Amino acid sequence: MFLMAVSAFAADVTGKWKASMQGPDGEMQLTFNLKAEGAKLTGSVESPMGTMAISEGKVDGDNVTFTVATDQFTVVHKATVSGDEMKMKAEIGDQTMELTAKRVKE
Repeated sequence: MFLMAVSAFAADVTGKWKASMQGPDGEMQLTFNLKAEGAKLTGSVESPMGTMAISEGKVDGDNVTFTVATDQFTVVHKATVSGDEMKMKAEIGDQTMELTAKRVKE
């Protein structure tokens, strides 16, 4: 019963989300492919560097957290979902970047 109650209040994040951010070489496009099952979040991030799997994904109400790790760096994402918009902070070491992802309607 409790798990069903938690799921009922979790943000609907399943689907494709697009965002852009400033990188060292200019604007970079990101696509987040997310799948929520209760409080568990899985998926991937597509970027100019390729497709990277997310790990440690969690959904807690309107809050979403997940990690993307490569050989060179680890990015911790903390986001708040409001309808078809996700305000996100991406933390790489001691740097934090803010971006907004929009749900892709298919």
